[in-house]
Amino acid sequence: MTELPPGREAGRRARVWGAWLGWWYALPANLRGALWVLLGSAGFSMMSVLAKTLGQNWSSFQIAFFRCAIALGVMLPLIARAGPGIFATRVLRFHLWRAAAGITAMMCGFYAVTHLPLATATAITFAKPLFMIFVAVLFLRETVRWRRWLATAVGFLGVVVMVRPGVAAFDPAMLVALLQALMIALSVAVVKKLPAHEPNLTVLAYFGVVSTLVTGAIVPFFWVSPTVEELGLAIAMGAVGLAAQASVIRGFRVAEATAVAPFDYSRLLFATFFGFVIFAEIPDIWTIAGAGIIVASTVYIARREARLGRARPGTDTGSAPH
Repeated sequence: MTELPPGREAGRRARVWGAWLGWWYALPANLRGALWVLLGSAGFSMMSVLAKTLGQNWSSFQIAFFRCAIALGVMLPLIARAGPGIFATRVLRFHLWRAAAGITAMMCGFYAVTHLPLATATAITFAKPLFMIFVAVLFLRETVRWRRWLATAVGFLGVVVMVRPGVAAFDPAMLVALLQALMIALSVAVVKKLPAHEPNLTVLAYFGVVSTLVTGAIVPFFWVSPTVEELGLAIAMGAVGLAAQASVIRGFRVAEATAVAPFDYSRLLFATFFGFVIFAEIPDIWTIAGAGIIVASTVYIARREARLGRARPGTDTGSAPH
């Protein structure tokens, strides 16, 4: 095969990439957003697989430390380029509260996926919008009407169906998974309290630094010397987690939030698939039924929020991914 001159080869590659990009951008924005969210959901499920694998030998504190440290390492060039001024803020207490809630949520999440079937741990996290109702009333002083309260009550009925307190199948790790959902809701509420002009990089930088310092101070008490294979898995977990988060954020930015939000529930399908193939986990009927109730109630809440947001122009429906 005749080798092309460097200039012609570069031109050919540009045309190939242009054709692929043209095909991609020809798709409707909502479809592209949905595909991004599906990709992110698969990535989050794979991150849970890696965390569950590491959790066979590591504590949740050590997993969280590596997750935070790797994420901070990726952000360091951006922080260095922005300079020390990126840490200038008048709402330091909000950043610290957000970090506290986020760190707790992260460690609870790693504990949950380690001690529960992946599908169960994933399904319980869908209770986050239900907790958001209470958080919105208590901390954001929002008004919640009876339809949302009713949907929230139905959603928590689904949680009870899954958790089944008082029966032999009850696992205390389910309460840890519920605490994760509550802490995520609190973290979202704190972010909503931040001034609108607070740069995104400032929010991310504070969380990256504080979470790494806190987990780094705790991890020596639970340290297990990692093998080369475990270090590789930890790095892969951090990279996959960041890529998944970027994919979901991209999906919500290019499409309407109400159109792509339901695709986040595909995490349950991916978690069920990975749990069955890799860990031979089969969700029981109670997990499936409870997850169905939770998903139905949270989808109703999301759609009603969207309708209310359209009725009040300029209202932020809070549909951004977290």
